Amino acid sequence: MNGERQAERDAPVHVARLVIIGIIASALGIVLALLINWFPVSAATQAKPIDTLWDVLVIVSVPVFVLVTTVVLYSVYRWRMRPGEELLDGPPIHGNTRLEIVWTALPAILLVALCSYAYAVLHDIEVAKADTMEVRVVGEQFAWTFYYRDGGKELASHQLYLPLNRPVHFTIQSKDVLHDFWVPAFRVKKDAVRGIDTDVRATPNRIGTYPVVCAELCGLGHAAMRASVHVVQPQQFNSWLGKLRSGAQAGASTGGGGGGGEQASTDAKTLFTTAAQPVACGSCHTLADAGTNGTTGPDLDQVLKGKSAAFIKQSIEQPNAVIAKGYTPGIMPQTYAQSLKPAQLAALVKYLQEVTK
Repeated sequence: MNGERQAERDAPVHVARLVIIGIIASALGIVLALLINWFPVSAATQAKPIDTLWDVLVIVSVPVFVLVTTVVLYSVYRWRMRPGEELLDGPPIHGNTRLEIVWTALPAILLVALCSYAYAVLHDIEVAKADTMEVRVVGEQFAWTFYYRDGGKELASHQLYLPLNRPVHFTIQSKDVLHDFWVPAFRVKKDAVRGIDTDVRATPNRIGTYPVVCAELCGLGHAAMRASVHVVQPQQFNSWLGKLRSGAQAGASTGGGGGGGEQASTDAKTLFTTAAQPVACGSCHTLADAGTNGTTGPDLDQVLKGKSAAFIKQSIEQPNAVIAKGYTPGIMPQTYAQSLKPAQLAALVKYLQEVTK
């Protein structure tokens, strides 16, 4: 009986200690969590409110974690089994109805408040804005293709170029399996589902080059399904779009005819570098002559050095026939034998053989 009375008298002291420990641990945890650089550099207006939402969630979550952990650890220590008590039951406890109501109601209110705040943030960043540019994003094993509206036509690129401070509406699609279009610097991420159009908005606000990642396991080449988004000044974007347009027109006008000499090499280089359909080698490969630095596939200056035209042709038509060291089968699309016209294939093979001697 005396032991129980002493425990009752000591209870306020224990509670006070728990509160002090909880406050100190929570303060340290919040400071540490806010000091950690969780995300890459932000490059879109959507990034700031999302980062702020993250900070709010951290500030709220750390004290909850500390509270639960402190109570559990203190209870384990305070009411641990002592020698000689192995066969004893603990004292009967009825519980505290008021306390149960509190720890049910407060988390419910907290969750509703946080969900409402998150909904408001996500709703605000998806609001349509004037002068929005439309970009269609198509994922396939294992590459991204970006389509730009140009009058009544579309221009295709395997690299994403965007003008600074212009809102962009991405329509996201998949040709095969489930992919996920993710630009960490924009803080935007949305699944690409075959047969369904999804969409997301972003307004780039920082000049630079940032990774585009597939965030959904989509096959053997998933880890290499990467591209880049280049945020440039509006005049630079217009210049790039003009080159893309010219490359597409050149491909359309010369694709069906024969080619030879310097003209064939120029057409192949345009096909290699502009990322126009049906191929976009430069988005995945490094080639010094073309000025490309893709890393999804091997460095062509190295792997094609001194190779025959037959080897290069086979590498395009049957990319899994010979796999470069450090790479896995299935990364390069298997469809170029069908999508390339004979004259385009011949010109591309000749160009690659000439510039990698």
